[in-house]
Amino acid sequence: MSHRRPRRSGIAVLLPLAVLLGACGNPGDLESAGPATTAVGPARLWPDLPPASTPAYDYGEAETETVDGFALPRDDIRTLDPLAVLRAQAKQHPDTFTGPLALDEDTAKKITRCGSDDASGSDGSVGSDDGSGASGSDGSDGSDGSGGAGSRGCPVLKEQYRDLTGDGRDDLIIGIRLPDDQLAVRVFTHEGDELTQIMSTSDAVTGVELAGRDLVIRAVSGIPGYEYRTVWSWDRHQEAMLPTKDEFLRVDGAGGTPKSPAPRPPTASPAPGSTP
Repeated sequence: MSHRRPRRSGIAVLLPLAVLLGACGNPGDLESAGPATTAVGPARLWPDLPPASTPAYDYGEAETETVDGFALPRDDIRTLDPLAVLRAQAKQHPDTFTGPLALDEDTAKKITRCGSDDASGSDGSVGSDDGSGASGSDGSDGSDGSGGAGSRGCPVLKEQYRDLTGDGRDDLIIGIRLPDDQLAVRVFTHEGDELTQIMSTSDAVTGVELAGRDLVIRAVSGIPGYEYRTVWSWDRHQEAMLPTKDEFLRVDGAGGTPKSPAPRPPTASPAPGSTP
């Protein structure tokens, strides 16, 4: 007698048992959808085309700048007057009207008139007890801008704070209303007494959101029912906020629910001749 006959007999017994067990499943059990399709990698078009070595446009994504003349009491960025920060930048670039650090002349003049001379100290720190900066209602009605940041008539919105760099300390987020319904957004961080701008961008903004340590900026598109959405994230290699995700989204209704993402080139700084 062959050794293999018992093995065949065992298989013959197991097969009917397997059929019976398979028939005992519940109607709601998972079922196979069949074999998975083979993944196909992207096909490269024009493989002999030499790769570009320089960008077509300088968007200024990683441009940073140290703002001179600031001392931070208690190593706390909340003690700074945001208006003093913007005025210091304007003094550093008095003739610059394009790029991520620029302000149009009319907006720069309004910022100069925001607040009062005795509201901040000579080092740019806020004179109030809570160190939170000037406060008031949002809005800009084209008046002389006599209020502080966030007040009616001042183009600078109420300052916001969030740890965007992950060092456990708050960073300063400033919004500036510009002509033609544009909004400039600037972010500042600090190391000791050194205050550094780590992000600057402007767009026809419909909303600014914080998602964890990311800053999300939503902007109008030229196609009805769609909007741009750019996610800015801290990059420790560049030591700057970079546009790490840029999408063109379908939005439904007034709530602006995003649908169907599609990428667009980042716009960290405006085209020459425009405001930031």
